[in-house]
Amino acid sequence: MTAILGISCYYHDAAAALIKDGEIVAAAQEERFTRKKHDASFPHNAIDFVLRAGKIGLEDVTHVAFYDKSFLKFERLLESILSASPGGIRLWLTAMPSWLDHKLLIKRTVYKQLEELNPRAEFIFPEHHESHAAAAFYPSPYQAAAFLTIDGVGEWATTSWGTADGNRFHMKQEIRFPHSLGMLYSAFTYYTGFKVNSGEYKVMGLAPYGEPTYVQKIYDNLIDVKEDGSFRLNMDYFGYAAGFRMTNSKFHDLFGGPPRKPESMLTQREMDLARSVQVVIEECMLKLGNHIHRTTGLDHLCLSGGVALNCVANGILLREGNFKDIWIQPAAGDAGSALGAALLTWFRVLDNPREPARAARLQKASYLGPEYSRDEIKTYLEQNQIPYTEYADNLEAARTAAKHLSEDKVVGWFSGPMEFGPRALGARSILGDPRSDNAQSVMNLKIKFRESFRPFAPSVLREDVGQYFDHNSDSHYMLIVAPVKKELRREMSADEQKLFGIEKLNVKRSTLPSITHVDYSARIQTVTQENHPAYYELIKEFKKLTGYGVVINTSFNVRGEPIVCTPAEAYTCFMRTHMDYLVLENFILDKTVQPEMKDDVDWQKEFELD
Repeated sequence: MTAILGISCYYHDAAAALIKDGEIVAAAQEERFTRKKHDASFPHNAIDFVLRAGKIGLEDVTHVAFYDKSFLKFERLLESILSASPGGIRLWLTAMPSWLDHKLLIKRTVYKQLEELNPRAEFIFPEHHESHAAAAFYPSPYQAAAFLTIDGVGEWATTSWGTADGNRFHMKQEIRFPHSLGMLYSAFTYYTGFKVNSGEYKVMGLAPYGEPTYVQKIYDNLIDVKEDGSFRLNMDYFGYAAGFRMTNSKFHDLFGGPPRKPESMLTQREMDLARSVQVVIEECMLKLGNHIHRTTGLDHLCLSGGVALNCVANGILLREGNFKDIWIQPAAGDAGSALGAALLTWFRVLDNPREPARAARLQKASYLGPEYSRDEIKTYLEQNQIPYTEYADNLEAARTAAKHLSEDKVVGWFSGPMEFGPRALGARSILGDPRSDNAQSVMNLKIKFRESFRPFAPSVLREDVGQYFDHNSDSHYMLIVAPVKKELRREMSADEQKLFGIEKLNVKRSTLPSITHVDYSARIQTVTQENHPAYYELIKEFKKLTGYGVVINTSFNVRGEPIVCTPAEAYTCFMRTHMDYLVLENFILDKTVQPEMKDDVDWQKEFELD
């Protein structure tokens, strides 16, 4: 037996993955167990889970694959600090204790953390972008493809691309730190008042409310982009190379003032800044993609790295670029690199053959996390005296949930193994009726407790996706944004067309208003019966009742918390919010008959937004 344990940790989104004799057994982020969002600590809980799922112990692990080379990363940190001397001394004093304690000698650290680990286990240390590339290509359905990995920074690389065929991939080119599209986007995330490494998707969601006012200023001052997509940043405007802040006073002067204070009122400036940097990222990715296509002549592209979670840019690359199709690793950030490192070990290090048809099933639609049996759920409900209705199976419960959705009710949906990656894909989701005029504001403010401008994504039957969106290929992982069909759109009045910024929010734009963003776009998840039978049944039944094979799908959590993992967490979230029903496999809970939950926290006030 070959058992490969993949690990990523110590920066953000720690995770573990297990590959057993070539099959992905399980993968999960540490945050789902500790309930600390983007938890970067050593993934003890995730490792325990994947080993239990594989029915093995630490003594059975034959290989440990760590997602990067710590010595190279340490080298980059040292060079950055020295280049900024004496200004980098504060970073040196802050960073060194953790490096000397556990980050530098990873093999020693792993054995210290996992004392029962097989002493003969072989350790594999791919480079960071090799782990991203492996996560992008190996689970893809292609025999041969180009790959593109873009993130903040690994060891030195921030952008890299190459080609892959069979069980091999080859790096062709890379762009090195401090020149980074991920860092550029994070600088604007910080400047617009959101948290770096977690708020970038808020910038993406805010962008359609703004105008591309600052695009030329960005090109003139911050980034030089060539026709082949290569680029350099003007580091005079940034502080991240050897400091603690993304931007500096020169950046602030360029854009007319200091960064927005977190949670303060959003203004047109932030919306225009978000739109402008989004346009720049889209144009850079399109140039990179077209250059890779011209150079390689390959028809398919695989994407990974944190910037590959920018689903708007992905959609433009698919529609306007030259590749026939694109496959994106659903856990594209550092969490997915635990899986990538393990896959690289199986295919490249151990030289096992790769068959595309089998590879396309490796990811298991990214339902790789914990799951709970009916007996476990029923025991939880009975022990806690929680009222419920039990159905014959989860398909019958799905049909009942669809009826509730058709009556404009909001449903918490807990079904099957949890998703691996940041997107809820119908295993831990909150669902709504996309026809509703007010579902977006209600779900944002009373259920998710988050900013009102944030859009909601649709889950759509795979066979129906072309009826609603200008898109007609798989998008199983909610990583592609596409326009809503013109025939579904509502023409705006002359007065409505004059609206700016957040004023655009309450204008009904289509027959599916709650999943149509202000620019007539939607972030699509296509659903098949093969990938998730119960979720497919729910949407199919909703179509039977309403004529629409599409529902609102947002992650099952409230602002600031990871997606729920257990039935108990799902119930707590259900009771603290304004959801109407909770589905736990074949059990349905009605909010109106639940006992009052004793809770010292006023959750509506806790997450109250300006």
